Amino acid sequence: MSWIAVCDVSQVQENFPYSARVKDTEIGIFLVDGQYYAMEDICPHAYALLSQGFVEDGKVECPLHEALFDIRTGKCLREPGGRDLKTYPTRLNENQIEISLIEE
Repeated sequence: MSWIAVCDVSQVQENFPYSARVKDTEIGIFLVDGQYYAMEDICPHAYALLSQGFVEDGKVECPLHEALFDIRTGKCLREPGGRDLKTYPTRLNENQIEISLIEE
């Protein structure tokens, strides 16, 4: 598995995810209960960065039309999300959060 450094742990907080472009893919890095998660950062319904949405209880709400996604699994919990989101493996390497673009 190939790992790519995305950001420093200090750049991600429970209510303030980090947005990054990794190899032409918009990725949101989220912190939920002490664990880091990575998933697509673009809402499939309309172009909006989910990392700019409302984060609470392990879920993120799209800032445009209130679609709701589970951060841990990418599952669409409320329409108009349209589909589940791709998630990506994460790991810590010293203070860096790394992801693998191989989908889970």
